[in-house]
Amino acid sequence: MQKIKLFALVLGFTILGSLKSQAQEIGLRFGDFYGNNVAIDGVFALGEFSRIHADVSFGGNGLGIDALWNPIYADIPDTDFQWYAGFGPAVYIGDNFRLGAAGEVGAEYAFSEVPITIGLDFRPYLFLVEVTEFRAGFGLNVRWRLP
Repeated sequence: MQKIKLFALVLGFTILGSLKSQAQEIGLRFGDFYGNNVAIDGVFALGEFSRIHADVSFGGNGLGIDALWNPIYADIPDTDFQWYAGFGPAVYIGDNFRLGAAGEVGAEYAFSEVPITIGLDFRPYLFLVEVTEFRAGFGLNVRWRLP
């Protein structure tokens, strides 16, 4: 089990490190996940209509890593908001180890006067490794848009 935990940790940091050069937005995500209440939140471009929404959460009992692919990222008609949906792997490393998948549906607003984006999302999680478990929660994202 220690090898799986180490592999998941190395894989998570490798993915985040390789995407760093393509970062569009970096900030914080506030929400509850296994006692963690804050995460470093980033959005990384994969093309014009696709992106990775990644988080590294900390603050409670361990470390959580999510890397969610958002193949749907579009404007909400007649508003200045955009919505997104996606899915991807989720890992929690702490007293209890969890490995599974997460989904995501959210909306965000990008201020035109300042390079800040705020958003609200809903994430359901289905963990399959060490214990099979379903969890879900909301999060508030505040990110700085990079040039």
